[in-house]
Amino acid sequence: MQSTATVFHWPVTVYYEDTDAGGVVYHANYIKFLERARTEMLRSLGVSQNVLLEQKTGFVVRHIDIDFLQGGYLDDQLDVKTSVAQLKKASIVFCQEIVNPDGAILCKAMVKVACIDTDKMRPKAMPQSILLEFTHSDR
Repeated sequence: MQSTATVFHWPVTVYYEDTDAGGVVYHANYIKFLERARTEMLRSLGVSQNVLLEQKTGFVVRHIDIDFLQGGYLDDQLDVKTSVAQLKKASIVFCQEIVNPDGAILCKAMVKVACIDTDKMRPKAMPQSILLEFTHSDR
């Protein structure tokens, strides 16, 4: 990870349902692992997505740049590392890596997430409280 921001770690166990017929993590499931880690990072900052939705605010993935480097395997205990690479008024770019128990990077991604008004499905400014959590968090 090249970001100087604090790194959030989220553990993921690879289950049978996450693998293909050869016992290797199916590529689309890496995206699910990345999503879970971003959600848990927000939760760790006190951000409830249910509360945001009640306020007609949501986050949507705008762009993913992803590199699949190695395969993960059934029963692996993976670490999803997440940091904020860029924070703007209505978007966040997350830098993420999925690492296996040996420390090898299996997958790395830059994920741009936009804040939207869920009624209009248009970009909107992120709530100030979230911006403050990201800029003042020591997590």
